[in-house]
Amino acid sequence: MTARVGLVVNPAAGRDIRRLTGGASVSNNYAKRRTAECVLAGVGVVEGAEVLAMPDASGIAERILDSAPDGVETGLLDFAPAGGPRDTRRAAERFREAADAVVVLGGDGTNRDAGTSVGDVPLVSVSTGTNNVVPTAVDGTVAGMAAAVVADGAADAKAVSYRHGTAVAEVDGRTGRETVTGLATVGVVDEAFVGTRALLDSESLLGGVASRAAPGEIGVSGAAGAVHRVEPDESGGVGIRFAPAGEASRRVRAVTVPGVVSELGVAECRRLDAEESFAFEVETAVVSADGERELEVRDAEIAVRPADDGPRIVDVDAALAAAAEEGFFVGE
Repeated sequence: MTARVGLVVNPAAGRDIRRLTGGASVSNNYAKRRTAECVLAGVGVVEGAEVLAMPDASGIAERILDSAPDGVETGLLDFAPAGGPRDTRRAAERFREAADAVVVLGGDGTNRDAGTSVGDVPLVSVSTGTNNVVPTAVDGTVAGMAAAVVADGAADAKAVSYRHGTAVAEVDGRTGRETVTGLATVGVVDEAFVGTRALLDSESLLGGVASRAAPGEIGVSGAAGAVHRVEPDESGGVGIRFAPAGEASRRVRAVTVPGVVSELGVAECRRLDAEESFAFEVETAVVSADGERELEVRDAEIAVRPADDGPRIVDVDAALAAAAEEGFFVGE
């Protein structure tokens, strides 16, 4: 059986306004292409492996596949790219049947788009975005090797991956009922418009829910993690409600956007079970997902809850260790 690895490279990841307003690192298309070329080299550890890539409007995928090493079969998914998140979701839907593992180059938003559409196909997430709570800073070659041994069955997918949670907001407002889903966080922001989508002003944060939380993470999950730590594979999450720092009895210091450490007043912060709601009532606000503003709301009740229904994320070290235990890397 051929080991098939899907590849998603988001050209827009790591290029928003936070490069001008904060210290977010830049990940241009050349850097993404070089990382993806390393992924293909890593996939080559499995003889006869195949890589199937998401097409993109910038043509990055075609250039990546042109430089594939000998022994790695390649192909493009057959659809015309539109140049937005819909491309990632369409590719992930195809990968449900066409891939045994998927490597995603992007940030939290790209992984959310892939993870909510790919079903149970395990993801290897490589950090090339702005908000990088979920994806890790792993060498592309190593990521490709991990995806290949999972796709090949040399490492058992369920044993070396974990189910990541999500955060889900149900909005009942003037325009009706709507849903916003985040992979790591959903936030409620005291602003009127989506605008550039990037969250820039920590003082506008009203609160939110994180499916995972640690003080070393960025945004809502980092602030919540200063009070309650939740591991990525733990059930439930944390709900946090902010208050003006000068009026709050408790304050936390957290990285609110890359390059910015803020002091935030905390009115409430508590551990939530899976599907337990954390409520907000607003006249005007924006609901954000994974650090990006998504939905403008008016006169709304917002119920945000953690859910245990996210994608399977591969533990790269565990995958390679499992393959090594089986003698995969040793030849006579």
